[in-house]
Amino acid sequence: MSDLQASWRSPSNIALVKYWGKYDNQLPANPSLSFTLSESYTQTTVSLSADGTNESFPFDLYLDGEPKPEFKGKIQTFLERIAQDLNWLKSYRLKIETHNSFPHSSGIASSASGLSALALCLLSLQEKVTGQAVPDFFQKASTWARLGSGSASRSVYGPLGLWGQFAEVPQSANEHAIPYEGEVHSVFQNFCDYILLVEKGEKSVSSSAGHGLMNGHPYAERRFLQAHENLSRLTRHLKTGDLESFGQLVESEALTLHAMMMTSNPYYLLMKPNTLEIIQRLWQFRADSKIPAYFTLDAGANVHLLFPGNYEQAVKEWVKREIKGLLKSGDYICDRIGPGPVKL
Repeated sequence: MSDLQASWRSPSNIALVKYWGKYDNQLPANPSLSFTLSESYTQTTVSLSADGTNESFPFDLYLDGEPKPEFKGKIQTFLERIAQDLNWLKSYRLKIETHNSFPHSSGIASSASGLSALALCLLSLQEKVTGQAVPDFFQKASTWARLGSGSASRSVYGPLGLWGQFAEVPQSANEHAIPYEGEVHSVFQNFCDYILLVEKGEKSVSSSAGHGLMNGHPYAERRFLQAHENLSRLTRHLKTGDLESFGQLVESEALTLHAMMMTSNPYYLLMKPNTLEIIQRLWQFRADSKIPAYFTLDAGANVHLLFPGNYEQAVKEWVKREIKGLLKSGDYICDRIGPGPVKL
């Protein structure tokens, strides 16, 4: 029994073209493309032990060594969604031990990194228990991860993950993400993402609830079409290295995401005053310095600052000088594009 465990480190990701709106079974209403991060990850170990109970997929969950019963509901739902693939697990109890590289309640969604890491661990255990290799291992992991968190499907790949059917990439699919294999200019090879923590803790409206509000949204259909159009443009910018066009598109996508929230019924706001202040200061900094630094937002108040790595020192000095005082406890995370999950 002692060798029946698996460990994976899986990263979070930040979408450039946003996924917002879904259909039954966690299928996306539009395609999305994301940068995979390097330093913002979840490290998970799953161990199996013999189980004599009649529970459905019994498990114990620990975050940094402490039991976390309040998080078990999401994991239970995830396991039930992939139950048809888990017949091999029925004789075992799971022990899930997990650690985030970023502080708990730091405002970084851990669902993408956490559920992709869990899916990868379960697939590795399936191979050990059954003695059979899983065909298309990462594709299966992406499919499973999607059923826990849509954005988790993209975290299985790096440095760029594409999720959702997109006419210009025939192998793209709604059921799982794929590694983006289009041509990418060298300027994006060492791209940075500074995560500026405007707010920490629970959001006032969850992402799941926000996705649901796209049903019947007055602008939903046009938004879904726009995502396809923007993804087509983004792939061209990634190829040519046109940073200005890339940045304008990514910023527009971020603001469109929040515009969908502000025009839903009921409407709501996740941006905070300091979110807007940072954006205004960034625009001024970019105009004055000519440094190609751009922002994107997730479904929250925090700002992701995207820029080529050769400008990192100048950007870091600006953040310390002008932005740190606008952040919760002055905290920010210096991250960059990464290669994807690592088996430990």
